[in-house]
This record gives sequence, C-alpha cells and structure tokens, in this order.
Amino acid sequence: MSKFVNYVKASRDELLHKVTWPTYSELQNSAVVVFVAALLIALVVFIMDMVIGAHPDLSWKGILGYIYDLLR
Repeated sequence: MSKFVNYVKASRDELLHKVTWPTYSELQNSAVVVFVAALLIALVVFIMDMVIGAHPDLSWKGILGYIYDLLR
C-alpha cells in the first residue's frame, strides 16, 4: 500500500511542479486548429463519398457511376 501512496504523491508533485501547462490562448489556438482540421477531413470524406457513390441503395450512383454508365 505504501508503494501506491508514494506513486500518488510523486504523480501529484510531477503534475504541479514539472509539467508545463498551456495558457488559455494556446488552448484556444489548438482548439481552432483541431476544429479546422476536422472540417477539412469531413469535407474530403464527403467529396469522396459523392464521387464514388458509396450508397448503392440510394438513387445517387456517384460521378463514377454515371461515367461507367456512359461507357457501357
């Protein structure tokens, strides 16, 4: 049990004295970067979904589906 208590004390000491915490401004900037990156990834996935037509049960076949129909 004393090992666990020592671990908790050492962890608390490290979090309070050795960790460099970001400022509020740095947190805001990081949040904006993550939000923009998530939007870009979502946009890329949406465009790929529209081009490939990943929903065969819907009437939309995707751009590639219409190109394949033209080539038949």
